[in-house]
Amino acid sequence: MAKKQSEKKQSSLQDEKIMTADASRQDTDSSEKTQAERSDEETSTVDMKSADFQNIQPDTSGDRNDIKLDLLMDLSLPVSIELGRTQLLIKDILSLKRGSVVEFEKLASEPVDILINGKKMAEGEVVVIEKHFGIRITNLMNAVDRVRSLGA
Repeated sequence: MAKKQSEKKQSSLQDEKIMTADASRQDTDSSEKTQAERSDEETSTVDMKSADFQNIQPDTSGDRNDIKLDLLMDLSLPVSIELGRTQLLIKDILSLKRGSVVEFEKLASEPVDILINGKKMAEGEVVVIEKHFGIRITNLMNAVDRVRSLGA
C-alpha cells in the first residue's frame, strides 16, 4: 500500500511537471505572437517626413574674419636666426675652448634662415646696425607654405 501511494505521488508530480512545461510553451507562443503583432502595428502606424532645413548663406562680410585676425595680432612668437649647422664628434666638442672656431656647412655668402616659432619663414642676410646685428629679409616663403608650416 505504501508503494502504491508513492507511485501515485510520483505520477502526480510528473503530471504537474508536464502541465507546467505545456503552460510555459503556450505563454511563450502567445508572447511571440504578441510581439510580432506589435511590431506589425508599429510599422504600419509610423509616418515619415523629410526634414526641411533653412539654406545657410556664407558670411561674405570681412568684419568677422578681421576680428579673428585681430585676436591673433597680439600674440608673441619666438624669432631666431640660423647661421648654419654642423655635426661634431664628442671628442671635438669636449676639446672646445675659448677661441675655438666651429665651421658651418653654409657659406658666408649664403642667406641665413629666419625661423619663427621654430619653422623656417624667410631667408635674409646679416647686417650690423650701430653695434647690433640685424637681418635684412631677402626672400619670404610662399604665404600658403608659411601657414602650412605653422600647423605642422
